Amino acid sequence: MTVDIGELLSGSIVLVLLLTILTCVFIWQFLSSSLHRWTQMKPIPGISPSYPLLGNALSLKANARATYYPEMAIVLGAYTLGLLGVSLFVSMLTYATYHLLSSYLHKWREMKPIPEIEGTYPLIGNALQFKANGGDFFRQIIGYTEQFRDSPLLKIWIGPVPFLLLFHAETIETVLNNPVHMDKAYAYKFLQPWLGTGLLTSTGNKWRRRRKLLTPTFHFSILTEFLEVMNEQAEVLVEKLDKVAGKGPFNCFNHVTLCALDIICETAMGKKIYAQSNYDSEYVQCVYKMSDIITRRQRMPWFWPDFFYNYFGEGWEHNRSLKVLHSFTSNSDSESDQGMRKRRAFLDMLLKTTDEEGNKLTHEDIQEEVDTFMFRGHDTTAAAMNWAIHLLGSHPEVQRKVPKGANAIILTYSLHRDPRHFPQPEEFRPERFMPENCVGRHPYAFIPFSAGLRNCIGQRFAMMEEKVILASIFRYFNVEACQKREDLRPLGELILRPEKGIWINLEKRKQQH
Repeated sequence: MTVDIGELLSGSIVLVLLLTILTCVFIWQFLSSSLHRWTQMKPIPGISPSYPLLGNALSLKANARATYYPEMAIVLGAYTLGLLGVSLFVSMLTYATYHLLSSYLHKWREMKPIPEIEGTYPLIGNALQFKANGGDFFRQIIGYTEQFRDSPLLKIWIGPVPFLLLFHAETIETVLNNPVHMDKAYAYKFLQPWLGTGLLTSTGNKWRRRRKLLTPTFHFSILTEFLEVMNEQAEVLVEKLDKVAGKGPFNCFNHVTLCALDIICETAMGKKIYAQSNYDSEYVQCVYKMSDIITRRQRMPWFWPDFFYNYFGEGWEHNRSLKVLHSFTSNSDSESDQGMRKRRAFLDMLLKTTDEEGNKLTHEDIQEEVDTFMFRGHDTTAAAMNWAIHLLGSHPEVQRKVPKGANAIILTYSLHRDPRHFPQPEEFRPERFMPENCVGRHPYAFIPFSAGLRNCIGQRFAMMEEKVILASIFRYFNVEACQKREDLRPLGELILRPEKGIWINLEKRKQQH
């Protein structure tokens, strides 16, 4: 049996309208009756002041025993106020319900022509079909895009909120190049307590001004200053990997991620946190905890309202982690003000940045951007490097033929599987990205750092870091992947991670002198 959402919603709106009319009739009758009684009894002497509907309620003292007013007057005054309050509350609730349903119906009618998956129900959307596990949910979405490969886009509903899945280069180009489409999705709202309204989450004029101010800080000549930090941390990583080389399979995901975290902390804030040697650091734990908490909240619409979320344990844990993260950033900001660091960091450049009128960024502005760099600058890069390690470890012939000085191209997952641009997209073929093989390919067919107006401002930094770390690993070790592609089970969280990490075997390379 098919469900016509339009008919159901139209019926719901009619019902709400009837309830609204009945409520209005009830309130009108109540007001008319009260005003009629008040007019009739006006000639009778009474306590002053006396008002329509409220009576003497405003002049009565809180303690009835301290007055000579009849008890009945107090009861009637309280009754009148209570009844009026309930009536107003019911009216507002009815209006809000009507407004939400009307807006939802309008949205549903507008989007009706867009292809959608089966099993869409009023208000709950496709929620009953979605898998609870992050990995299963991700594979489910990928399955839908394969099912609708010939459609330019696909629509799903998560509760009452529609989402459009874009997986064609032409469609993506239209959206990313349109200056009107600058706002972030509703789900980005849950990043704002942590990241504020910095470069990732801001929109409109604030985003334009901030992007213009920050772009010079990512100039290549400035980024080269961070090579020393990247090489130092890469050496620490190689030393750690050297201890497990030749001893059987191990999960390299955390090793690489902690290395990336050390790099972003020192380059963004000029502060060493020694994450690779101190995984129990409170700051390190809170970074990962916040990512998990935000991901869970995004998938649970009933936790979207702040007033509701903050009363549960998850909300308490969110706020506790938030204090730790913001405190760490604030302390780094203070150290920079006092000139306590030897190396220059992004934070130092932000403190000196001014706009055309000579205005500097406030401490709040700087904290927003540093927190954004911390979030976007380690998790995404670490995930990309881990996927690259798995792919190269699964194809030892590629490890042997990578030419000296070649660029490391990190393959992402979701937008880069269109067989029109990448025949047999599941096969690992790095040569696809050699210059001669890219001729004629749609410019938006491969966008690991997004594209258009809101492309990633830190893509040069990320590519430089990935080259340094991957080159360091493969210079010292032969890598063998221990998992098949189908065993990785990617999790569709804030960052695309494998459910059980990346397991590899390492063997030391014979060093040529």
